[in-house]
Amino acid sequence: MHPQKPDSTSTCELQRLAAVKHIDNPGPGRLGPAMIEFFKKSVQKRHTKLSKVAEVWGRLVPETLIEHSSLEGFSSGTLTVLVDTASHLYELKQLLLAGLQDQLLLACRASGLRKIILKRGQWYDGDTGADRKIRFDK
Repeated sequence: MHPQKPDSTSTCELQRLAAVKHIDNPGPGRLGPAMIEFFKKSVQKRHTKLSKVAEVWGRLVPETLIEHSSLEGFSSGTLTVLVDTASHLYELKQLLLAGLQDQLLLACRASGLRKIILKRGQWYDGDTGADRKIRFDK
C-alpha cells in the first residue's frame, strides 16, 4: 500500500482545525503595575489611617503603657488594642474612662476613629523585655 496524497480538501480541513485549536500564549504579563495598583488601593490607604492613629496614640498614652500594649487592628472605625497583662489592661481602661478616650477620638476624627476596644493578649513570645520577640501568626 502506498500512502495516499492528501487532497486539497483534507489539507484545508487540517489547516482549519489547526487554526481553531491553536492557542496564542502571549507569555507572562508584567507583575509590577498590578502590584503598584494593589498597593495604592489596599495597603497605602489602610497604612495612612492606622499610622495617624498610631502617632496620636504614641503622643497621648503614657510610655509605660505603650510598652505593654499593641495596636492590633483598625476596622470600621474601631481600634483594637492588645494589652499584655491584666494590671496594665485595668490601668489603660481607667485612663480611657478618665478622658483619654475622648482625647483620642477627637484627635483621630479625620481617620474615622469612633471606638476603642481593649483586649488581653500577647503579640510577642517571651516573658522578660530581653526575651520578647514579635510573633506574626495569622
